[in-house]
Amino acid sequence: MKSQPEALLKEIASLQQMERGKLCRMRRGPKGDYYNHQTWEKGRNVVRYVPRDQVASLKHAIAGYQKFLRLTRVYADEIIRRSRQDRKNHPKANVP
Repeated sequence: MKSQPEALLKEIASLQQMERGKLCRMRRGPKGDYYNHQTWEKGRNVVRYVPRDQVASLKHAIAGYQKFLRLTRVYADEIIRRSRQDRKNHPKANVP
């Protein structure tokens, strides 16, 4: 997938919700499933209970972060490709 870096940056900037970690179903109860959110913070696994009414929002935020990671990888790959091409085409122009 070859994308223009500017378009990738615009798509990255459009992400409004992000959250690291994963959503885990703890158990099933009489009123439905119970969930927690697990993430690493300062080198430790942090687990928080997630109220049922926030599960969908958290899923959306986690998906937003996954999309952010994917888009930044694609952006970096494109800039690296361009940098290599520039060095190949103009080897002396890139020397400080």
